[in-house]
Amino acid sequence: MNLFSPYTLPEVLIFLLKGLRMTLFIAGISIGLSFVFGAILGIGRQMGKGIFHKICALYIECVRNMPLLLYILAFRFTMPTYIGNYKIQNKPVASAILAMTVFTSAMVAEIIRGGLNSIPKGQWEAAASQGFTRSQTLIHIILPQAVRNILVPMVGQFVTCIKDTSFCAVVGIGELMMNTTIIMGKFKFADQVIVLYAITAFIYYLINILLMHVSQRLFKKPC
Repeated sequence: MNLFSPYTLPEVLIFLLKGLRMTLFIAGISIGLSFVFGAILGIGRQMGKGIFHKICALYIECVRNMPLLLYILAFRFTMPTYIGNYKIQNKPVASAILAMTVFTSAMVAEIIRGGLNSIPKGQWEAAASQGFTRSQTLIHIILPQAVRNILVPMVGQFVTCIKDTSFCAVVGIGELMMNTTIIMGKFKFADQVIVLYAITAFIYYLINILLMHVSQRLFKKPC
């Protein structure tokens, strides 16, 4: 029996790799945007004052306490086709990236806030006694130390983001899990399905273990 009938192994792998390309595209953009917005939210909640602090805190608490799938569905069905005269290209993918960014930003913000909290308050006081402003203290003293503390949980969140792209299959985006499901629909035997999902699981594992390995090498690299 051909284990991949009616396909061949190369055909299956090529189709899965096309899905992987979409997975990495969505995850890569979402991670980049989430890091920027998450940093603003995390610093805003930790150091901000007044209305800005309250907005950051409200955003983080609301977003991270609701499921990612809800955001993916909500943005998919509420995102407009046009913004002014500009037509949004590939709307399903754009809405998925927006949903992933909104959700992951809240997680990143809490990681950054935790990293800032891990630095003793005495360092703020010592910097102030030397004439540093709060911004200068944050940039030159606090953040360089906090980065070491947040690196591991941050990489863990990025790994989670890559895996969470599998939720995008519910809105028909051809990422890795969606392509796996499409192939599975052509199979007749349970053995074929098991092997197919084993291959998909191995691809996720390989990508994420590679990301963790690279981050560990960077972390160990002497400054």
